[in-house]
Amino acid sequence: MDRIRIHAWAACAVLLGTLAACAPIKPAQPPAEAARPSCTPAAAGDPLVGNWLSVSSQKGVAGALRTLYTLNADGTMSYVEQIKRPRTPSQGLYEAGCWSREGQTLVLRTLESNGSPVNLDDPIYTNRHRVERVDATELRMNGPSGAVKARRMSPGYRLPF
Repeated sequence: MDRIRIHAWAACAVLLGTLAACAPIKPAQPPAEAARPSCTPAAAGDPLVGNWLSVSSQKGVAGALRTLYTLNADGTMSYVEQIKRPRTPSQGLYEAGCWSREGQTLVLRTLESNGSPVNLDDPIYTNRHRVERVDATELRMNGPSGAVKARRMSPGYRLPF
């Protein structure tokens, strides 16, 4: 008789376990996307507004590194980095986001990299450049990669690929 009871309890446990496994599970809610920051317009007449082209070469890298900074009056920015090597297609990176000034520091905040949203908490997407000099034709600054010397380009200028 005890054996029958034990088997009955075991059968009930198996049945309940099976039913529990078949029960619908509430799907996990996707994480709420963080609100994208809005860009703050630049001060009227800010000399940083415009297209700035920097062409440099780096030790150990064959070819020229071209960087085009586009700083818009509405506070939006984009920058395109392109490496031009002999006899090979250009390779590039396109980033877009917001720019601002903190005293003599230009702050570039990337919101999208190559068209994809970035992790806003990752510090790699915020770059600070100390502006040494800016005038109608030239921009000189120091940033994470060292000194940058750029010349003003016409509105709408794009890097040739």
